[in-house]
Amino acid sequence: MAVQQSFPFGGELLFGDGSALLVPEFLTQDEADAALVELIRENAWEQQRLLMYGKVVDEPRLSTWHSNGQTYTYSGSARTPQPWTPLLQDIREQCEEQTGHTFNGVLVNFYRDGNDHLGWHSDDELINGSEPLIASISLGAERRFDMRHRETGEVVSTPLGHGSLLVMSGLSQKCWEHRIPKMPRIADPRINLTFRRLLSTH
Repeated sequence: MAVQQSFPFGGELLFGDGSALLVPEFLTQDEADAALVELIRENAWEQQRLLMYGKVVDEPRLSTWHSNGQTYTYSGSARTPQPWTPLLQDIREQCEEQTGHTFNGVLVNFYRDGNDHLGWHSDDELINGSEPLIASISLGAERRFDMRHRETGEVVSTPLGHGSLLVMSGLSQKCWEHRIPKMPRIADPRINLTFRRLLSTH
């Protein structure tokens, strides 16, 4: 039976097979508040239809993909890029300074309430590279984030708070799956920005 560990205070979440480093309060309260309001009001939200277990279903959240013209395909859906906004560029630069890594795309997910969720998956598409570094910013309602080891079944859980940064790297996408489970009692929205560097398709 899997043992579930909980890490509410940040730091390294994984015991091995990759890294998941949580930095609480990476953005200031004012920065995070302003970003949440701007994104909810001004982002051109889309609802994708995804291929899941052989069926086409509505994605249980809204989202947008932003890059310098590069498409991103996952779960059978090719995302048409939207341009970078000044806000997204600013947060990207802060993540690049923190991680020492450059990013050329960001997937923005909008969880309207606790019923919106993200199922078990890994960001292991070939275009992400074999050991991608992904910087994930959380805004709004605190939601639980679970990681499950592919071989041992061990589950690691942590709350992702308003303005926090989670950096996944190394073997984390190869050896672990992750999810944002349903939390129906939560009425407030959450936005998640996952900055990544896609490999060239040329």
